[in-house]
Parts: sequence; C-alpha cells; structure tokens
Amino acid sequence: MEYLVVVVAAMVLVLVVHASLETRVARRVLVVLLAAFAVRLVVHVLVLRGAMIGYGGDNLGYEARAIEVVGYWRHAGIQYVTSEQLGTVYGASLPCNVFALVIYLCGGPAPLACTAVIALLACALCVVMYRFARLVGADEDAAVRLLHITAFMPGFLLHTSDTFKDGFNALLVVGCLGLAASSARRFSVGKLLVLGVMLWALWYVRPYMVFMCAVPMIIGIVNPRRVFSVRGLLILAALLASVSTFAGGGEETAAGSIQEQLEQGQSGMVIRSNNDGGSGVVFDDGGNPWNALGSKLLYTLLSPFPWTGGSMALQLGKVDVLVWYYLLWSAVRGTRRLWATDRVMLGALVLFIVPSAVAYATTMANIGLIFRQRMPIVMITSLLAAVAWNRIPQESREPENSPPEGRPVPLSAVNE
Repeated sequence: MEYLVVVVAAMVLVLVVHASLETRVARRVLVVLLAAFAVRLVVHVLVLRGAMIGYGGDNLGYEARAIEVVGYWRHAGIQYVTSEQLGTVYGASLPCNVFALVIYLCGGPAPLACTAVIALLACALCVVMYRFARLVGADEDAAVRLLHITAFMPGFLLHTSDTFKDGFNALLVVGCLGLAASSARRFSVGKLLVLGVMLWALWYVRPYMVFMCAVPMIIGIVNPRRVFSVRGLLILAALLASVSTFAGGGEETAAGSIQEQLEQGQSGMVIRSNNDGGSGVVFDDGGNPWNALGSKLLYTLLSPFPWTGGSMALQLGKVDVLVWYYLLWSAVRGTRRLWATDRVMLGALVLFIVPSAVAYATTMANIGLIFRQRMPIVMITSLLAAVAWNRIPQESREPENSPPEGRPVPLSAVNE
C-alpha cells in the first residue's frame, strides 16, 4: 500500500502540472518536477533515514504524533484532531492529520508514503511559484528558471524529503499571497473562498504566519487606489472578518497564541536552548531581543557564512546560501524594475518580507533553525529575482491592456 501511495502521488503531480499550466509550459517542466519528486524520495531513503548526515528530529516527532492521531481515531472515530483532543499536536495539527491519514490507509507506519505526499506539495509549490512569478511580471523563461531553482534549492529539497512541516508552511504562505495577487488582477468569490480555506490550513501549521500574510494580502487584493470602490470595500470587509475570526479575544485565540509564541521564542530559556550545539549564536543584546537588531538581521538573512563551522548539514547549507545570495542580488535589480511598473505589487511583497525578517531576527539564536524558518522569505524574495531575469526589461515591454501612449500600467490595475 505504501508504494501505491507513492505512485498515486506521482500521478496527481502530473495532473496538477497539466491542469495548472499551459500545454507548452507543462511539457517543459513536467520532467523536471518528476525528477524533483523522485530525488526527494531518494534523499529520504539514503540520506535522512539512512543517517548519512545525522540530520532531523522534529520530522520523527510529527510522524510519532500522527501515529497517536491514528490511535485516537480507533477509539473516537476518524475526525480532524486538534490540540483540544490531543495536546501533543499543539500548533501543527494539519501535518499530523495528513500523515495520520496516510498511515491509516497503509495500515501502519509509512514514512516513504508520507514523504511522497510532502514531495507532491513541494512540486506543487514550484508550479505556484511559476504562476506567481508570471503575475508579478516575469516572462515565461524567467518563471521557468525560478521553478527549476525552487525545485532543487538544497535547503528546501532537504526539508521536503521527510515528514517535516516546512513544505506545508511554504506552500500555504506562497499560495495565500499568490492567490491575493491573482485576485488583484481578476477577482472572483471562488478565489476568496479558497483563500479562506488556505488561511485556515496555515493556522494549523504555523499560526503566526496568518498574521504575517494578512497585511500584504489586503494591500495586494484591495489596492489603495480603489479601496473606496464597492468591490474594494466588499473584499476588505471579507478579509477583515476572516482575520477577526482568528484574532478574537481570549488566550486560546490567534492574538493570544501569537503573543504567546513571540514571548516563548524571545524567552531566555528558549534562546539558550536554541543556542546549544554547533550552530548556536550569542548576541550582546543585554537580554533585550530588540537590541543588536542589525547583527541579528544579518544572521537571519545571510547565514551560514562561508567561514561558519558546525555540522555536516550546516556545511551543505552553504551551497544553499550561495544560491540565496544570487537570488538576493537579482531581487535588488528586480525591485528596481517592479518599482517602475507596479508599486502596489512590490509593496505587497515587501510588506511580507521585511516584517517577517524582523520578527525572526528578534528570536535569532541558531543558524540551523533560522535556515529553515526563512524559507517563505526566500520564496517571496525570489519572485523579485525572476522579474530581473526577463530577457527584455519589463519597463521596455509593451504590456497587455496598456494605455494608448504605450506607458505600462500596474499589474493590479488590470481589469479594474
């Protein structure tokens, strides 16, 4: 049964590619994505479960909690299990329930089948990145290049080759922001409903990311220039209602959870715990998480540095960070181009990148941990890099629906 799940996941990937992309593009990328899918299974068997680099820990934890969920189902019936029914799943109940479903279908522990599901999500994210890049303003070749880089980015590949939750988090974050960008071009109630479901799912993976995404989503969908239109007010009301549902009063609500997680992440005990091991970092901040913010941002965004010591996994991470440096350099050029063509879209992306980087910097204490946490930041920043890779500069191209004088219009203003 475990191998059947792997085959079904590969078949679903083929369907997703053909359903989401034009036939020409699908043919260009399908082989690459199937290769990326297969490589993740190989890395799972030979590297992570083969203990070649001695990496992991929480992946096994999520798998163990999924087995507990299956045990709960046998007594109470199949249902979505949250921390209220099973306290050990805490704020990551979605991955645990998904893995539990796979384990239940396979009749026992099925790490390879669970990994196939994660590999499917990772490849689906590559498709989302392609479509998001096209919305931002990248041409086809640039968007395909971004898809290829995303598929084989070493850090992302490693953390989507086992039962980590990073694949869920990255797909939902990028998906929410991408759907908001799509709604800015052509709004539909269906997109808003799907966005609501994705926000719900994100809440059960990393709750605080819902709020990280909220402001850029509102800016991207509503567009300040049309905020007082009937359509703009309706969208704004729906989004605020969704956020308020999460953010109601009480300790068990989103606002209370966000504050609790921030305080926990900034606590001296957690920082000391995260600092343990070869990748720990100590900052001279006098115990105030907001001090030494500049140094913390450098480590948050640019580590591991070439001279950094540590585990084998951290050394392999230097390959990933070199690709990240290239993406950052390209993103600076892409930002200049997008500034000239669509400042609303640029603002929506920046309003995710900057606050997320600052929030993570205040809890920075371990290079290996921040290396994983910043994945959504890397994904969104790389969209700006794709704009820089256009063969013809965006400001020189004649966009669709451009005014008579040939000046480009902002992407978010199309079909207003």
